Amino acid sequence: MDISGGIKASLAGRYAAALFELAEENKQLDAVEGSLAKLKSALADSEEFATLTTSPLVGRSEAIAATQSVSDSLGLDPLTTNFLGTLAENRRLAQLGAAIRAFSTIAAQYRGEANAEVISAHPLTDDQVAALKAKLKSLAGRDVNVDMNVDPSLLGGLVVRMGSRMIDGSLRTKLNTLASAMKG
Repeated sequence: MDISGGIKASLAGRYAAALFELAEENKQLDAVEGSLAKLKSALADSEEFATLTTSPLVGRSEAIAATQSVSDSLGLDPLTTNFLGTLAENRRLAQLGAAIRAFSTIAAQYRGEANAEVISAHPLTDDQVAALKAKLKSLAGRDVNVDMNVDPSLLGGLVVRMGSRMIDGSLRTKLNTLASAMKG
């Protein structure tokens, strides 16, 4: 499988590529993707877990023990548990979020899909997400996995990042553009 050099060029990308190759080899892609989704959610929802991954004050042995505890409580598959332990052992837990995103990109490439990150001012309904996916599919020419995030500071609208393209239809950006134009 050809993985783009851009992903492998980063530290997180190399970890993600190694995890992907192991998951594919062991036919556990779905299990690993599910576990990584749980980890991503835990990073977003748990300030303690986010601090564990980024704090230089957490020692190697404490990080290993904490990641094992997190793995057990989240019910992660053995491959992802080992991956998390390797990150902790190598003092690379700060790369976890980037490695999850890189894995998602690699998995989407493998399935012939595209990834899009969508940031909205408020949570979108299922119908809105489905319509957005259909529109992005028509732009990309293939199925699109959508990673939804909410940022109330956008005030309204969406920001969509798909590959090297970014579409910023947020109210915040429109107001900033208007303010700049009014300054003359």
